[in-house]
Amino acid sequence: MHSNYLQIIQQNLQALYALDLKARAHAMGAQLAGEQISFNAFGSRCDITSTVLRLDGIEQTGPLGIVVSLYALHADIQPLELEPLKAFKEFPDSMPYVGAFASHTENILTGAVDGINTHRQRILDAMDGCNAPAHVGGDSAMVLCPLPKISLCYIFYEADEDFPAAATCLFSANAYRHMPMDGLADVGEYTSRKILELIEAASP
Repeated sequence: MHSNYLQIIQQNLQALYALDLKARAHAMGAQLAGEQISFNAFGSRCDITSTVLRLDGIEQTGPLGIVVSLYALHADIQPLELEPLKAFKEFPDSMPYVGAFASHTENILTGAVDGINTHRQRILDAMDGCNAPAHVGGDSAMVLCPLPKISLCYIFYEADEDFPAAATCLFSANAYRHMPMDGLADVGEYTSRKILELIEAASP
């Protein structure tokens, strides 16, 4: 299976390097040094060449590499627009992916709300994060930036006697302009996975 993922990544890189690299680097909010494109992705340094995509020096041969390569190929020249924040289902052509998004991005965090609050600053530091806009609500909330032009706003609700803990994830207003819709759903999933990894790494 990894060979299939790697083939898709390499196809995306081949398509990327057939374009104007300076223009692509500018569009994705990246730096261009020679023919290497670099930016932050999911809390890691991403380096892309015509043949390989690395996160923190490790070649990506799986689905995360596909997600990052899709961003590199499709990011629009428009700057990131955070508000108005959008639910995933509000984006055009999102309906086929709504169920998977809820399951893999939001529901996987419901058991970790206390840990997220405990390690909030660690998560913010790792993911280029900041406090959510004051009007967002919830018991706690944060904005994370897994890719330079895509931000996610996580809203958390602590468990009480009437309701279990819950998590909601909203996107920056024009996130859909920087990634195909199936890839955008995956951005949510891998950001949530990164949150869980950071909590686990910080736990004794």
